[in-house]
Amino acid sequence: MRKVLIVDDEPNILLSLEFLMKKQGYLVFIARDGKEALDIIQAQNPEVIILDVMMPEMDGYEVCQFVKNHPRHHESKVVFLSAKTKDTEIAQGYAAGADLYITKPFSTRHLTKQVGAFFEEVGK
Repeated sequence: MRKVLIVDDEPNILLSLEFLMKKQGYLVFIARDGKEALDIIQAQNPEVIILDVMMPEMDGYEVCQFVKNHPRHHESKVVFLSAKTKDTEIAQGYAAGADLYITKPFSTRHLTKQVGAFFEEVGK
């Protein structure tokens, strides 16, 4: 089953995205901060990680860099979903290794389409 990890410290976003991704047929894991995300990444190796930038403990940039620099996880697709909308912040997300950067508020249709495209790309 295709695995998606959603990482955000806002409970409402976690719940709505978890529901949305499960509705698409994905196996969904959730984390409320960067450290919890790393534990899940190590244990479950999700193919797609939907990641907030601003979180306690460890920010999204650090999590993304870990994923992209780790031999076991570097092929995972990272989607930043962030309220940080400045060009420099978006550029920082891509520099950290993001495959896609979506700003909040966001279109759930666009997000699900992009996640689906990532799974098609990896042929799973």
